[in-house]
Amino acid sequence: MTTQSPPLAPAALRQSAEQALDFAQQQVRRLITNHPDYFPLFTMNGKWYHQSEAWTNWCEGFLGGMLWIFARRTGDAWWRERAEHYSRLIEHRKHDTSVHDLGFLFCSTYKRWYDLTGDPAINDVVIQAGRTQALRFNEQGRYLRSFVAPESCFIDIMMNVGIVFYAAQQTNDRDLLRIATEHCLTTRRYLVRGDGSTAHEGIFDPQTGAFLRQTTHQGWRDDSAWARGLTWALYGFGTAYTFTSDERFLDTAQRCADFYIAHTPAHGVPPNDWDEPLPTIPYESSAAAIAASGLLQLAQLTRERMRADHYRRYACTILSTLCTPEFLAIETRGWEGILKHGSYHERKRLGVDESVMWGEYFFVEALDAVSG
Repeated sequence: MTTQSPPLAPAALRQSAEQALDFAQQQVRRLITNHPDYFPLFTMNGKWYHQSEAWTNWCEGFLGGMLWIFARRTGDAWWRERAEHYSRLIEHRKHDTSVHDLGFLFCSTYKRWYDLTGDPAINDVVIQAGRTQALRFNEQGRYLRSFVAPESCFIDIMMNVGIVFYAAQQTNDRDLLRIATEHCLTTRRYLVRGDGSTAHEGIFDPQTGAFLRQTTHQGWRDDSAWARGLTWALYGFGTAYTFTSDERFLDTAQRCADFYIAHTPAHGVPPNDWDEPLPTIPYESSAAAIAASGLLQLAQLTRERMRADHYRRYACTILSTLCTPEFLAIETRGWEGILKHGSYHERKRLGVDESVMWGEYFFVEALDAVSG
């Protein structure tokens, strides 16, 4: 693949984004028509419907999130009805205390629903999910624990802590604000390294709260830089800054962004882990999609004009690459996903070099942002 061409000019990128969004609508319409009420995580040989290990239950909001984006963009009543239906299918999860991913589920669905309607009953679902997410807080260690174990804190939770901030904002609950802020500060201290890279997981003593070590489930080594985890931090710390105006969070988002840009090839798509020597799979497109959306957000938050322009241009570079047939499945006969070359869990061999549902969602979100 030739990936060294310059990013498309803004007008050309908008046109390319529109074409990609049209294709995304075709693929999602086919998915929900052929497999109604099914929430896939990843494809197998390009096909969504299969029986395979899920590892954890965290992706049910991304399909509905895309439906809400399509409904808002098109004004089509069919997309709107499907968006409401798929959102209601997961409403009961607002009380789910078994996962750390309620932001993924409800910010992509019910929060988008509320933004369109202003219906307080819809907002109450988001608020309850935020309160449930906050129940994972370990007071001694000052972190939201992962689904794995009480001593575990994932970098992924930075993309879910926003729902706790939101619940705090909507209800003026100072304790929820404290929980969300302290989780971000703990993550910043122990999971974000001095060079802007991130660890996947921090292990704490759950009784004393003492930090013990960094480790990983999906990276190459415990001390390496797993790409998707870094993009969760890039986007998540930017979101934390929008709720708090805490300069420490903006600084952290910028350091993660700078690491991503400095260590990724010019085309903007990283491998699964930047430190892995000679990776067999050269691309992790879902990390690139998350980075593009996170960088577009960061460009709006960063006050330094040149830096903001740099982030925006790099996000456009990523999207220009992802809109080529190497990544966009538009010319791949029989492929049911939107974005190829994503990976879920390389160690477990789950969804490797496939379409992955979060990659689809954040790709569509970023395309929506640049297409206007």
